[in-house]
Amino acid sequence: MRRAVVFDLDGTLIDSAPDIHAAANTVLERRDIAPFTLAEARGFVGHGAAVFVERCLSARGLSEDAALQAQVLEEFLELYEGAVHQTRPYPGVAACLDALVAEGLDLAVCTNKPEGATAAVLAHLGLDRYFDVVVGGDTFAVRKPDPAPLREIIACLGAVGAAYVGDSEVDAETAARAEVPFALYTEGYRQTPVEELPHDARFEAFDDLPAIVRRLLAAG
Repeated sequence: MRRAVVFDLDGTLIDSAPDIHAAANTVLERRDIAPFTLAEARGFVGHGAAVFVERCLSARGLSEDAALQAQVLEEFLELYEGAVHQTRPYPGVAACLDALVAEGLDLAVCTNKPEGATAAVLAHLGLDRYFDVVVGGDTFAVRKPDPAPLREIIACLGAVGAAYVGDSEVDAETAARAEVPFALYTEGYRQTPVEELPHDARFEAFDDLPAIVRRLLAAG
């Protein structure tokens, strides 16, 4: 009986906000648009690159300029795929993934990060070896919080039991709509108080996740 754990990426497995922040500011500064703080950039992450750029420009009163948005998005994506050098896994991630693999679980990634950038950062950090399936925000015609990508991953793995692990409002909604148990990582990029997000379990340290996964999968 195959069982799976599917992870979000940014704000869950990795802290990529410093790289995203730097890439965005590089593009904005080319146009003399005021740069963002790291905290501001972190708050824009979660719905994919296009929404991230839209939020950046909207915060500077430039959301109505469709041509500018298209240009900024194109240049941001060019930088984004190589934006890996300031990104780090959260503490305990590798040991947690080792433990889950040792228990015979299939692992996958379901993120709104573009597929190319996702592959690049997983390879750079040496995390790609853990995952049987990786789905990015541009892999399908829809992205999270639409439940289709998560459901497709579970079907592809042939898993009869699965749990989803994420950090954000988008992840909580995705899991709820897919009817998959959800473990909330509380140290990521969410903006909403933990108590207001639907979740089946929460954790602040990856050392605790294997036991949580066992419980969620046992509950079925």
